[in-house]
Amino acid sequence: MIVKICGITNREDALVAVEHGAAALGFNFYPESPRYLTPQQAQYIVEVLPATIWKVGVFVDETPEVALRIASEAGMDILQIYGSSAGYSAGTRLWAALRAGPWLASALQEHPNAEAFLVDTPSERLRGGTGETFDWKQARGLPGKIIIAGGLDEKNVRRAIEEAEPWGVDACSRLEACPGRKDHLKLTRFLKAALS
Repeated sequence: MIVKICGITNREDALVAVEHGAAALGFNFYPESPRYLTPQQAQYIVEVLPATIWKVGVFVDETPEVALRIASEAGMDILQIYGSSAGYSAGTRLWAALRAGPWLASALQEHPNAEAFLVDTPSERLRGGTGETFDWKQARGLPGKIIIAGGLDEKNVRRAIEEAEPWGVDACSRLEACPGRKDHLKLTRFLKAALS
């Protein structure tokens, strides 16, 4: 099972996450996010990370041309897409972000080139980073590599894993001291719980 820590905005948080077992780090290129980074800011963090850590660029309703350019400039390995994944070549590493709900099974089929699917809490207000959970059983048994996100922390991640049996988990807002800055105690406790 893999653990992704999303909303990384600085080297210190990134290195603590890696030291305690994160396999992937998420960098948000959605301008409306409080965790938004420019490609240059992301590259500054990426350059101190081990090559084995997956760097995941988060994009919301972005065109493939712009997303691929930003990902290249910032040193991303994977593109996590909110919105359509049409227009990406088969060789692009894509994680499709989907809202939890009864439509999940059919939604997976809309992203034939995705290597994994991130299932997040539905929200009319935010695209990820809500800090709210969903019924994790909705993700159980879905085909493909499923990553669950939404309101995960050290207190609930083991239950989420038991109920969803995912390939991976992803956490962001509940591990923060303030938007974009991780609370290192919450971060390390989450990673320990998720990987135990």
